[in-house]
Amino acid sequence: MKKALIIGGGGFIGSNIAKFLLENREYNVDVIDNFSRSASGKTPLLERYKNSERLKILNADLTNLDSFDQLDFDYDYVFMLAALVGVDKVNAIPHEVIRINSMLLLNTLEWLKTVSCKRVVFSSTSETYAGTIEAFDYEVPTKETVPLTIEDVSHPRFTYAITKMLGESGFINYARQGYFDAVVVRYHNVYGPNMGFRHVIPHLVERFQNNESPFLIYGHDQTRAFNYIDDAVLGTVLAVERGINKEIYHIGDSDEISIEALTRFVGKLMNYDGDYEFAPTFPGSVSRRCPDITKAKNDLNYLPSVKWREGLASTINWYQDYLKGAETSQESFYDQYGISK
Repeated sequence: MKKALIIGGGGFIGSNIAKFLLENREYNVDVIDNFSRSASGKTPLLERYKNSERLKILNADLTNLDSFDQLDFDYDYVFMLAALVGVDKVNAIPHEVIRINSMLLLNTLEWLKTVSCKRVVFSSTSETYAGTIEAFDYEVPTKETVPLTIEDVSHPRFTYAITKMLGESGFINYARQGYFDAVVVRYHNVYGPNMGFRHVIPHLVERFQNNESPFLIYGHDQTRAFNYIDDAVLGTVLAVERGINKEIYHIGDSDEISIEALTRFVGKLMNYDGDYEFAPTFPGSVSRRCPDITKAKNDLNYLPSVKWREGLASTINWYQDYLKGAETSQESFYDQYGISK
């Protein structure tokens, strides 16, 4: 029986990793988080397993180094997912994004020096090279060797990406000193049921549910490659189990679609029969994003299996049920799912 720690395990990806390890691998799982993303202080997926002898849930603020004293001194694998994230956060409180994410990184790295851990996976993001695509017209699909670029270091929009660059460098260079093995995964537009509302797909559902007409498509000609949560979780677990020390892996899907195609498909699923209008894109949004996942295929045997139409249908159904429940019994529904709009 292996032992895993998920730092930031109360989030969308982290709680799904915990679920996967408990259901599909022989792991004991420790989860630590401050659970600030949920309205009730609970995470629905973790609540299902709270009585399992293989799961331990800890509530802590890991910007305080003393909080790590709650943890054990030996783990086979550590998943470092904790971060303050969201476009609303970087625009409203960019200084806190810098402070919190930097402290989480440095505290985790220093704690890892004092314990026994075979391998750490650090979760990064395609945002680290978003500026490269725009400024230098870099190749798409994009490889892991792409230079990381911030177009305007003073712009709040890029504070999250800057902290992820710090994390990539930190974990790889600490691993170079022999403290632990480390791999980095760069996520690309992960989505799925129960992901909150601060993402493009649930936001579209909410707007269609509110009968917006004409329906505005922001950045209609931009493209993205969306990665369903089950595939992202499998890629992350394969990275920690099979990844090569000090390597970076793009975890995503290579099926690139336009925002217009995405929006119209969501509208079709929600029986929208009104008009569409194109609207300007949001500042700082890149024109294209699609990962080259050849390295993950070769090293990890990672191959995403959920096509975007299939994943969208599952996600849209979940959010439609969620919104219907919120209308009939908002307080109890929010408490049940632990998600705040």
